[in-house]
Amino acid sequence: MTLFSKIIAGQIPSYKIAENDRFFAFLDIFPLRDGHVLVIPKTETDKFFDLSPDYLSEMLVFAQPIARAIEKAFPCNRCGISVIGLEVPHAHLHLVPIDSADDLNFTRPKLKRSPEELEAARSRIVAELSGVR
Repeated sequence: MTLFSKIIAGQIPSYKIAENDRFFAFLDIFPLRDGHVLVIPKTETDKFFDLSPDYLSEMLVFAQPIARAIEKAFPCNRCGISVIGLEVPHAHLHLVPIDSADDLNFTRPKLKRSPEELEAARSRIVAELSGVR
């Protein structure tokens, strides 16, 4: 069972943003920028592009309102998307509020946020999400 599967199962706590029967979205606890969200399939698949075309399509449709909510909750030029997939062997995509391409530079040091700061970020996105669906 991957770390992400344990988060989906509730065995590891997370700052959940959204969930349906196939996908789960939650804050990255070591974000590149405040508002950084991970979107994961509930099926354990290591490589993102090993997911079926239908599943990939549905994942982007699931992520779309979350990206819009991130853009409203955090001042940014847009919500960037990245698929890296090296740190956890479970397909996932990153949604990050960005102002430049460098904001998606995963070699930069990650931010360290307190549980209170993470909860505040989660609340901001969830509040905006209710208005964009």
